[in-house]
Amino acid sequence: MEELTGQPKYAVLIDGDNAQASLLPQVLTEVSKAGLITIKRIYGDWTTTTMNQWKDTLHLNAIQPVQQFRNTVGKNATDSAMIIDAMDLLHTNDLQGFCIVSSDSDYTRLATRIRENGLFVIGVGEKKTPDAFVNACNQFIYCENLQAEKAPRKRRVHRKAGETDSQEPLSLLLQGFEMASKEDEWTYLATLGNSLRQLDPAFDPRTYGFQKLQSLLRKYPKVFVLTSDKTKRPPVVTVTLSPNYHNGA
Repeated sequence: MEELTGQPKYAVLIDGDNAQASLLPQVLTEVSKAGLITIKRIYGDWTTTTMNQWKDTLHLNAIQPVQQFRNTVGKNATDSAMIIDAMDLLHTNDLQGFCIVSSDSDYTRLATRIRENGLFVIGVGEKKTPDAFVNACNQFIYCENLQAEKAPRKRRVHRKAGETDSQEPLSLLLQGFEMASKEDEWTYLATLGNSLRQLDPAFDPRTYGFQKLQSLLRKYPKVFVLTSDKTKRPPVVTVTLSPNYHNGA
């Protein structure tokens, strides 16, 4: 359709053995923020009881189930089927991005290969997902951040090599600002968000208890100053360092 031609097209591929059916609506919503979902497929052995959790959501969300028998006991054949399909889609469809829903490190090379073709890769998985897969994606979304907030949870920051586990994201925010602003005093909030995901694909304000990056930055009024140009639709937010802030002071 003509009105949809300007949106990047995405394929959502779900490893039914390593994903949660209850979070499917949230996953689709997140990917829809990036572009238009044109392909939705879920892979697994539908003859087993473990796939029953998905059956009620397939028709509701127009997802195509792909059967993959377990030819060997204890071996997961789903990843192979997903990888083969992804490579076929990569070369036969006009896609601009993929979403891989799984916590399995077996998809690390797939994510890297898709990015080599210049496409955007979103990963969705639990916090147990190995760093290799997380960092192979352009953006990685933790399932825990998609779950409804029913009770306070201990927040955990994704730890990269050489870093300590900390609940304070200020160091990462400053790194992202330096990357985004270069020599300029101000930078766009959206540009800062892109820089933060380049530094850590799993960066997500929700990890720290905030829905939006703008809200997280406002947690540090002595460090960041934000302005909003409300004459634009939507309003354009820019960020700079507070004149009273001295890095390392």
